[in-house]
Amino acid sequence: MLKYQSTNVSIPVKLNGREGVANPGETVLDFLRRSGTYVPHVCYSEGLVPLNSCDTCLVEVNGKLRRACSTEVSEGMVIVTESERAKKARREAISRILGLHKLYCTLCDNNLGCQLHEAVIREKVYHQSYREKPYSVDAGPFYVYDPAQCILCGRCVEACQDFAVNEVIWIDWDLDPPRVVWDNGNPIGNSSCVNCGTCVTVCPVNALMEKGMLGEAGFFTWMRDDVKRKLIEDVGKTEDNFSLLMLVSELESKARETRIKRTKTVCTYCGVGCSFEVWTKGRKILKIEPRPESPANGVLTCVKGKFGWDFVNSEDRLRVPLIRDGDKFREATWEEAISLVARKMKEIKEKYGPDSLGFVASDKMSNEEAYLLQKLARAVVGTNNVDNSSRYCQSPATVGLWRTVGIGADSGTIKDIESSDLIVIVGHNTTESHPVVGSKVKRAKKIRGAKIAVVDVRKHEMAERADLFIRPKPGTDAAVLAGVAKYLIDMDWVDHKFLERVKGFNEFKKSVEGFTLDYVESVTGVPREQLVRLAEMIHEAKSVSFLWGMGVTQHLGGADTSTIISDILLLTGNYGRPGTGAFPMRGHNNVQGVSDFGCLPNYLPGYQKLEENVISKFEDAWRAKLSRRPGLQIPEMIEGVLEGKIHALFIVGEDTVMVDCGTPLTKKALESVNFLVVQDVFMTETAKLADVILPAVPSLEKEGTFVNTERRIQRFYKAMEPLGDAKPDWEIIQMIANALGADWSYSHPSQIMDEVARLTPVFSGVSYSKLEGFNSLVWPVTEEGDTPLLYVNSFATPDGKATLYPLSWRPSSLRDQTHAITLNTGRVLEHFHGGTMTGRVEGLRRKFPEPFVEVSKELSERYSIKDGDLILVKSKSGGEIKARALVSDSVTGEEVFIPLFASDPRNAVNNLTGTEVDKASGTPGYKDTPVMIEKLSQSGDRPLPRDNWRYHVKERRSQVGIEVEKKWKRTEFRPLIE
Repeated sequence: MLKYQSTNVSIPVKLNGREGVANPGETVLDFLRRSGTYVPHVCYSEGLVPLNSCDTCLVEVNGKLRRACSTEVSEGMVIVTESERAKKARREAISRILGLHKLYCTLCDNNLGCQLHEAVIREKVYHQSYREKPYSVDAGPFYVYDPAQCILCGRCVEACQDFAVNEVIWIDWDLDPPRVVWDNGNPIGNSSCVNCGTCVTVCPVNALMEKGMLGEAGFFTWMRDDVKRKLIEDVGKTEDNFSLLMLVSELESKARETRIKRTKTVCTYCGVGCSFEVWTKGRKILKIEPRPESPANGVLTCVKGKFGWDFVNSEDRLRVPLIRDGDKFREATWEEAISLVARKMKEIKEKYGPDSLGFVASDKMSNEEAYLLQKLARAVVGTNNVDNSSRYCQSPATVGLWRTVGIGADSGTIKDIESSDLIVIVGHNTTESHPVVGSKVKRAKKIRGAKIAVVDVRKHEMAERADLFIRPKPGTDAAVLAGVAKYLIDMDWVDHKFLERVKGFNEFKKSVEGFTLDYVESVTGVPREQLVRLAEMIHEAKSVSFLWGMGVTQHLGGADTSTIISDILLLTGNYGRPGTGAFPMRGHNNVQGVSDFGCLPNYLPGYQKLEENVISKFEDAWRAKLSRRPGLQIPEMIEGVLEGKIHALFIVGEDTVMVDCGTPLTKKALESVNFLVVQDVFMTETAKLADVILPAVPSLEKEGTFVNTERRIQRFYKAMEPLGDAKPDWEIIQMIANALGADWSYSHPSQIMDEVARLTPVFSGVSYSKLEGFNSLVWPVTEEGDTPLLYVNSFATPDGKATLYPLSWRPSSLRDQTHAITLNTGRVLEHFHGGTMTGRVEGLRRKFPEPFVEVSKELSERYSIKDGDLILVKSKSGGEIKARALVSDSVTGEEVFIPLFASDPRNAVNNLTGTEVDKASGTPGYKDTPVMIEKLSQSGDRPLPRDNWRYHVKERRSQVGIEVEKKWKRTEFRPLIE
């Protein structure tokens, strides 16, 4: 009797004459793999759907040849894998593939886990009749395609078409021989390919390869191309029987395990929280390999996560502590630097009090490091002046959710977004800001038929794909949604049963009474028909999820807009069920976690309030007296410096000069503060102003955990040793704390997490042992388990009820006759935020070398602006920048868009932004910046290179699947089953 894991319902089957038990929904291949029975499956990838294109997995099922990858198990099924008929068919299928793929495994960089290599050896196919192909190798900026090695399995096409849904590549089955093509036949580097790398990840052979792997992976792959070609020709002469060569290549493949290190890590860029293995050889990064078990992303990546890691080896890395000596810095030992930091902090605390010091956390720190930083501020220095850069982007969403449902985070997981009937996206360029989630949303529409509605001032890819695109005037999203909410109430399209779990309905109803369709149309510019249609779509959908981003949260009314989003979900019963909920898409990889673990001025770790019983608990654990007074937010700290209240700042991993609003004023504050300590990986614009610079390390050089936008906690592991004398943030913070008189003795981040679990109810069940490998936990986590879906039975409020929070929105504009144009900002696919990391990756910098001023066609006509013209942009607050123009229909009317990426700090967009903040959250109104523009000179060069993918999107070809029927119609690929 075979032993299998089984579910509550089991399916009895017979495998090779023995009784077995399969699980419902399993394919024969699933069952075979789980039972440890091998059959080849070259075209099958666990992260994709079955493609039925290679026939290497043929087995006998109830006496007939069937594809194991796509045949679902059924009760009483008889499966035979080792019959002569099945083995003969599989060998023929492998032989066909070998007619397309020349075997030279010991010289191949992909000979580590290659499924074709394994199939050839295990099925004992030792003869090859390779047919030469008339195609040359095509190389893009990050990967290469070798048609001569392509086996036409279709994995790459399925990945691009139906999983990443970029719809760039397809197989031209009419060519002789067929091959994979990009767009209408463009070279990779001059196509609409966004270099997400998913096609490369799923390729089972070496037809698609990361450039980082070339010449690096094998013991013999380093040799010159001409020598390699000669050896390959010699190998080809052994086609009659290459069993000995395969034995050698198998041994060489196993030997590669000793030279290539594979480390599980979590992406350092956006908040999706993609996890994958990083393959390294010493400090060389060979490739990034996502796994099907990666909980947030599966096999998907974006260009930054797949190819954007070269910054870790940048010559610009800080390697030793630096101390200011006049206008320059001198190198120092750790002992000297830490001693100076401690001495100055003590002096300032003694002279001005603990609240004269401020601490700023990085949203790229680990959770454990964030916890230690706020512990340093509170337990050692004695102040609650600790904040993080969620203040610049995420706090309004947090406030809106606190007001209504009690937890300021995603109410579900990415799987809930994928399964929604209706996905409403407000102020969020999903495919560029969070590309993997964008792919999952596109797949939900393409494959499952989900509906998409987009509310945004800018027409981006998701707006192009939407079933409904609403384009309001800047800053009026709340009014649009209030009008929709009123219409839902007026039509009685509310979930009365669900509203038994909600209070405040009458007050909310009264607050939106004035938002009639006519009024909303007048203030937002949105036709009433579109408002009605959005309400109808919400009413008709069985499940609704809302996604929103900085297009909402960086407005002065960001908290109110976030609140009305949650109000609509409450009105319609779209919380607490699969496929429903609120999803404020977190921008940085750990912007959620740094707040969760206590880097907020008014909350202790786990969002425990500054109440006496909570404070006493932490005082007992930390053996310290804690302040009862809420601390300052980052903008208030900057203001405090200028007012003479803040005398020292400790900034960890945050380029405050570049990311804070009103860069000139922020820079002035940091230049004038008595003592500035910056702890970072690079010499940022903020670090240049420091008195002491402490060199930190990126995530690949340390261990810890991150929390992604889903509330998902994941471990990352050390892939390489720190560069130079740099140290992990947690070690540096502990050194400072002990120099100030503490007695901390953490030797590993797991000990810090254990302490957090003891003190923080929402993390009480978290431990490193539960987070091994690709395992993850979604908080709240107790000993009984985690909570992927919130609010199933009650809301996170004292009485368990949600609140319909009244809206108090009023139209406002900071524009005047001179500054009549509204500036919009945002992220771009190739770069993360200002580009501190991505700007040091050559391929990303080449594809997107500089920011631009995207102007509407109306403005281009008025100012006679053409692509490439040099534009001066001046803001009402007095700042100005220069950039080249990009004329586009993505923006309209009196609006311009400038990316956050800054190749030159002097022309960074935050030189323009003002200092007004959203009163409820303290977040600056970056996207409420009034500007004027002036054409300075005419230029023929576009700000983006002509091979940028944006110029080729109309050349894409959309299809479902790989068109395998066309393959089967070709004589050489006829199916081997009845």
